[in-house]
Amino acid sequence: MAHTPRFEQLAAAAKNCVKQVSAREAHEQQSHGAVLIDVRESEEFQKGHAAGATHLSRGILELKIEEAAPDPATPIVCYCGGGSRSALAAESLQKMGYTNVASLASGFKGWKVEGLPTT
Repeated sequence: MAHTPRFEQLAAAAKNCVKQVSAREAHEQQSHGAVLIDVRESEEFQKGHAAGATHLSRGILELKIEEAAPDPATPIVCYCGGGSRSALAAESLQKMGYTNVASLASGFKGWKVEGLPTT
């Protein structure tokens, strides 16, 4: 999906404010207890997602995050399709006081390229 210039600018600013991790790093963090959050829309999630991911789309993330991760020190890795929406999501979680948040830089596309487990 092509993004508008304003969206790209907003996402680029968020990427400068949040930790970016590779798909392998995200998988490693997940194996050590990090919560992997898929912030894509329901239709995208249903077509396939990282194994063990929690689905909290951007529209409900801030409303439901405390159910998935009540402790603000919980390690969290957000991902989307390509890494932009997840950067915005991670930035939002940081603003909410979450202190150990990252964004999967390559998104679900990168997860699949690496051959990591999907559902």
